Amino acid sequence: MDITFQQVVFFVVSLLMVAGAVAAVTARRILRAVTALLVVLFGTAAFYFMLGYTFLGTVQITVYAGGIVILYVFSILLTRSELSVRARLSKSKLVAVLVTSLTGLALVLWLLFTAGFSMTALPEGYELSPQLIGEALVGPGKYQFVLPFEVISVLLLACIIGAVMIARKR
Repeated sequence: MDITFQQVVFFVVSLLMVAGAVAAVTARRILRAVTALLVVLFGTAAFYFMLGYTFLGTVQITVYAGGIVILYVFSILLTRSELSVRARLSKSKLVAVLVTSLTGLALVLWLLFTAGFSMTALPEGYELSPQLIGEALVGPGKYQFVLPFEVISVLLLACIIGAVMIARKR
């Protein structure tokens, strides 16, 4: 079994993303957690680039890794002190977190193995033009994505409103 360079890069990026996700959840300082989250977001963009989806990789970097993390950092730097971040979880909350995480993992694995994802939806090396992506995002047809587009818009609006509410002096 020959291992290709792309597989090696995939495993390295995957390990970095898992380490970044664990570090983001377990970090005691908020800036370290945000930096670890940034590693995960850049890893996701790397996956898009490895798959040949340069448009999605660029959007991942500019919107998520750029915009949301910067918004998050500024809202925390403007409002929180390090003392409020160091709170410890009680054992009951830790059990609730573990049960919720394991339930989420089970749900994701069930969806991956039962959804019947097709690996041949697009020929290898084929990239959609930005015009086709735009038409698919805002089209009302069966396989078009006006609803996820609106959900992402609401998410970004909620982030902005949350940052304003957090940054507002009490």
